[in-house]
Amino acid sequence: MTITKLTRNDLAPDTESYQALFAQADLAHAEESLSGELQPRLFYALEQLLVTPAISPFMLVKIPEEPEYLQWLANETRTLHQPAATLCGVHYQVDGGKISLTPAQTAEDNFASVAPVEAADWIEAEQLFGCVRQFNGEITLQPGLVHRANGGVLILSLRALLAQPLLWMRLKNMVARQRFDWLSFDESRPLPVSIPSMPLSLKVILVGERESLADFQEMEPELSAQAIYSEYEDNLQIADAETLKQWCQWVWQNAQQLELPGLSANAWPLLIQEGARYTGDQETLPLCVLWIARQLREAAAFCDGEEISAEEIQTMLVRRLWREGYLAERIQDEILQEQILIETEGECVGQINALSVIEFPGHPRAFGEPSRISCVVHIGDGEFIDVERKAELGGNIHAKGMMIMQAFLMSELELEQQLPFTASLTFEQSYSEVDGDSASMAELCALISSLANVPINQSIAVTGSVDQFGRVQPVGGLNEKIEGFFAICQQRGLTGKQGVIIPSANVRHLSLAQETAAGRYG
Repeated sequence: MTITKLTRNDLAPDTESYQALFAQADLAHAEESLSGELQPRLFYALEQLLVTPAISPFMLVKIPEEPEYLQWLANETRTLHQPAATLCGVHYQVDGGKISLTPAQTAEDNFASVAPVEAADWIEAEQLFGCVRQFNGEITLQPGLVHRANGGVLILSLRALLAQPLLWMRLKNMVARQRFDWLSFDESRPLPVSIPSMPLSLKVILVGERESLADFQEMEPELSAQAIYSEYEDNLQIADAETLKQWCQWVWQNAQQLELPGLSANAWPLLIQEGARYTGDQETLPLCVLWIARQLREAAAFCDGEEISAEEIQTMLVRRLWREGYLAERIQDEILQEQILIETEGECVGQINALSVIEFPGHPRAFGEPSRISCVVHIGDGEFIDVERKAELGGNIHAKGMMIMQAFLMSELELEQQLPFTASLTFEQSYSEVDGDSASMAELCALISSLANVPINQSIAVTGSVDQFGRVQPVGGLNEKIEGFFAICQQRGLTGKQGVIIPSANVRHLSLAQETAAGRYG
């Protein structure tokens, strides 16, 4: 086992090496959209859709079903779409009770295609297919999205179509037959007149999250297999200065589109650190337009100049933490008032501080807190009692971690007979379900401490899982876990001896708040 004391530089992404990059003037002056470089797979799929003849008239894209994403996809599709050589659409002539059609001659014709790309995150029948209106005996025809996008691309949210399967069945049939038929939406009220069908040349992009795509695949297995598929890549791997420059330019482009201030050179390190917290990796930054917009909008509220400074980013982060921190503070108060017993000084046999992440439904922020794990050993028949499991408070993954730990210990002891002891492990003062295997290393330490009658330093908290060979494996939620334990230690007074033990593979996931990284905390 190798033990390494981390330096302050290990606790956050490396931004010192890129100070010259942040000061470059061309960050704010990317000549063209970076979308093609940042989303190469998606753009290749769009090119396949837009060629004639297309591989399939349908395309599935894994992307959030939010208006901002649909608008972005529509804009990028317009840049790739080649206008048709001839005008698409028709002109309907209403003459009393008779309706005829002729090919569209100008863009002003009532059913001429007016947009190469249309997008909608929610649709109703009339919005999608148009409608027939009759008032005082006069009949008028209203075009829908399929008519406006005729000859081009229609982008729709899967969420809307899954909620209205009849709309989807009609749309699929029309796209496959390449004809639009006028039908009444109410079977009890037929159309007042017969309306000739019109030619329809349409390509459809269906967008949705994993759940929507899975539901659609279940409903349309054959079409899902034949449709062109791609994904919006949420993150960018930062391999060198060039990829970091691309990310910074992407943020600038989003700021310009939102008409928000850009970032000064000293603000980039803080935004990068917050981005690494969001992705959970020092070498990965988010491309999520909603996340970027949120950071810029909240920071812009404190900005009086042309650019957002580091102080304004820091103010925004502190205010956000305070605004969302009520629950975390209440839990910390219970520990500080000794309603929940957590020792951060001294030594104890069979007791250790583990690190947990708490998520409340409806709360936007996960936060960490220490958990006290205890183990007692007595003469027995080799049983490992998982109190959480027996009380039906332990999840399946937690039970798996306990069994792996037990297997490792039995293998390591190499006894020729049954274990001569029984051990009981529990999360003390835990009254809700516990799941995950990130405490299995702490549980193993508590068990060994109890067996060997060797005390554990209570100023050190531990997180990590173990495999059947005793190797420590990485876990999630490191930043929240460390900051939760730090907050308790800070309130009680930092001694310079408090700290945490984490798996070495988790170092790249660290992006600690400045207060935690600067504290006397190991």
